Amino acid sequence: MDTAEIRTRFLNHFSGRGHTVVPSASLIAQDPTLLLVNAGMVPFKPYFLGDLAAPWPRATSVQKVVRTVDIDNVGRTARHASFFQMCGNFSFGDYFKAEAIPFAFELLVDGYGFNPDDLWATVYLDDDEAEQIWQKLLPAERIQRRGKEDNYWSMGVPGPCGPCSEIYFDRGPAYGREGGPVADENRYLEVWNLVFMQFERGEGAGYDFPILRELPSRNIDTGMGLERMATILQGVDNLYEIDISRPVLDTAGRLTGTSYGADAAADVRLRVIADHSRTAAMLISDGVMPSNEGRGYVLRRLLRRAVRDARLLGAREPVMGELFAAIGQAMGPIYPELVDDAETITGVAVAEEASFAETLRTGTTIFDTAARQVRAAGSTTLAGDEAFKLHDTYGFPIDLTLEMAAEAGLSVDEAGFRRLMERQRQTAKADRASRRIGNLDLSAFRPILAGSGPTTFTGYEELTRESTVVGLVGIADGVGRMTAGAGEEVGVVLDITPFYAESGGQEPDLGVLRFDGGEVEVLDVQRPVPELVLHRVRVRSGELRVGDQVHADVDAGRRRAVSRSHTATHLVHAAFRRALGEGATQAGSLNSPGRLRFDFHALGAIPASVLADVEDEINEVALRDLPVRAFVTTQDEARRLGAMALFGEKYGDAVRVVDVGDYARELCGGTHVGSSAQLGAVKLLSESSISAGTRRVEGLVGIDAFRFLAREHLLVSELATAIKARPDELVDRVGDIVGRLRDAERELDRLRAAAVLAGAGALAEGAEEIGGVAVVTAEVPAGTAPDDVRLLAMDIRGRLGGRPAVVAAVRADGGSIVVVTDDAARARGLRAGDLVRGSWAALGGKGGGKPDIAQGGGGTPELVPAAFAKLRGLVAELTAR
Repeated sequence: MDTAEIRTRFLNHFSGRGHTVVPSASLIAQDPTLLLVNAGMVPFKPYFLGDLAAPWPRATSVQKVVRTVDIDNVGRTARHASFFQMCGNFSFGDYFKAEAIPFAFELLVDGYGFNPDDLWATVYLDDDEAEQIWQKLLPAERIQRRGKEDNYWSMGVPGPCGPCSEIYFDRGPAYGREGGPVADENRYLEVWNLVFMQFERGEGAGYDFPILRELPSRNIDTGMGLERMATILQGVDNLYEIDISRPVLDTAGRLTGTSYGADAAADVRLRVIADHSRTAAMLISDGVMPSNEGRGYVLRRLLRRAVRDARLLGAREPVMGELFAAIGQAMGPIYPELVDDAETITGVAVAEEASFAETLRTGTTIFDTAARQVRAAGSTTLAGDEAFKLHDTYGFPIDLTLEMAAEAGLSVDEAGFRRLMERQRQTAKADRASRRIGNLDLSAFRPILAGSGPTTFTGYEELTRESTVVGLVGIADGVGRMTAGAGEEVGVVLDITPFYAESGGQEPDLGVLRFDGGEVEVLDVQRPVPELVLHRVRVRSGELRVGDQVHADVDAGRRRAVSRSHTATHLVHAAFRRALGEGATQAGSLNSPGRLRFDFHALGAIPASVLADVEDEINEVALRDLPVRAFVTTQDEARRLGAMALFGEKYGDAVRVVDVGDYARELCGGTHVGSSAQLGAVKLLSESSISAGTRRVEGLVGIDAFRFLAREHLLVSELATAIKARPDELVDRVGDIVGRLRDAERELDRLRAAAVLAGAGALAEGAEEIGGVAVVTAEVPAGTAPDDVRLLAMDIRGRLGGRPAVVAAVRADGGSIVVVTDDAARARGLRAGDLVRGSWAALGGKGGGKPDIAQGGGGTPELVPAAFAKLRGLVAELTAR
């Protein structure tokens, strides 16, 4: 039975029992406590908690899931994967254990043909009710009770939880010992988990968490792994060999010249390549882009692990293009977007692979240097700051550093690395918190939603209106409150608002709320949950109370400026797709007053001529005064009309379409101008790379563009006057001046170096004898290039006639020091790095290096004589031993 058929039978089984079939949500979690959807029930969490009323009493879905908590087991076991599909049926207070258990048993036996004699069940320790239901279906000896670690389920973060019952399939004696799941979970393979969602848990590590309350209703949440079921029904040994995975596995083998099944260690790497590339394809298809933080880092880590394993198996050419082609062919029938968006999805992976190839070259060199220094110092541990530098500066993932260190016989100070990473995260978190509404506890909004329902947004039609305060929430603690006084910052929920909440790259509206006896300033507007708009405000005067009538007043000038930027972004998107092809789709945007930032997919830098053509086309369209209109329609009708949907975005059945005449048509929930002429002008400022396969264009719109052009014109006029040239001659004239200046600087550098080196002979002749070692301490003029300081020191060493020698050359301003030693001096324990650290660095400068040459800086003029004296003392001390 192929995977598509298993999936269809599951959905049909439950739709025939009154369940609404719900499409899979995006892998990008809407829940602020999660980066990615890690369980089938995540999209339904608000319904289980009672935050929102469920649209259906019972539902069923096949949800895409990414789970990396067990990533080190991927490829090593038959049942671990980073991407999988979770078939689930859900009840929101409609039915409970008595129905859920038989529903599952019927599908397994009647729908998939399992022999009941091969099935086992486990229940939570004190769940008598579940055991009694199972006893009607299975013999008592095939029902086992287990503890919290095995039969109590939660998302791993605060949220809904409850005891569960798991169903296992006995694969037979060839796979392990007798005794049921408690004895061997390799032989007895878990196929389905039935969770009886009854409680809400709080913070806690592992399974040590408090139960906060009983949920408003008793719910059902089940999860049947589609790939795991396919493994059983297709009679293969592991989920990497099923019909939607095996083609990718075989492609990985072909690309690396490795035969699957010939070598156990190689098989693990092949399975990792197949798993990680599949997961990466699904993440990219949902709009995740490689980056160094959050879900983007998860994607980057997966892609880079796959690429490195392919290289370790012998691949010498890029592999992502062919792997993604195999993924599209294998999984396209279930996920058509893998085929429809193949060019974009594959392009992201191919570009990341190319970027990683460069990172590997650079990072490996840096790692090898660091590893040699560790061994030279007599240590076996790579410092945490070195690992952090590899990660932060060179983009080298920590897991690769750990693997390479292990291969080199070294360990890594992971604790030190984690401390530096946490410090960086906390800095970024504090910065975000100072500017944005944080991830407040959603429980603060339950009473607001229950009392007044969702916020109505009227900002498309109006910028002012009368509204009622239906909720106040503390920004710092997320706790609901009744009043807020002057000077306080709080979150305000209105029943109706004209304020646009930040969304789709458009910055939020700002403005004021006026009420009887006071006024508040609106600082930010967000949607912490889809149904509510939360205004972050500062109370300027008076005391704001829940129930107050307020006059909401949006800053109209700002709104118009942001709307101009948003409409201009639609034109930029359309123009780049016309210039570069359909693959140049939007990857992100930011629309702020008078300024736009547009990210899009492209494999290389955009030529200046193309940028100029795009800018010209946008402004020509603006001059045509095309009408801008928005309308709501169905998603199918929008597609028929040719509306552009943003890559990675998920839309509901009803969608809002924005047209700019006949030039651009996109699905969009933002605000826009009335006609293209209202843009005024658009000026593209820059084009750059932000990640592999993704480019960024920034520009100005309206009066900001005019002001920029006016400043540029004035600057050109002043420059033309200063160098006595016409504006059209400026480029050639300035190029000529710069060229002559560089020639003069090179000649000046040559003369300086010659002057410095001219004294090398005299300095060598004046060498001081200390303990049988020739010691030279030379001071050179301030501003001498560090390379010249190094050349002088090495020249002096070469003139000392083979005697044991230590030479120190220092700039008079303390900006640079170089110490060199020869073989004879090093044989007597005089190592350059030790001498720099023991003299220069010990007295306040910075420096270090190798035994033969070391350097430093960060000193002052006063440090120079003291360092020379310290250096001579060290030579005397070491040679006297």
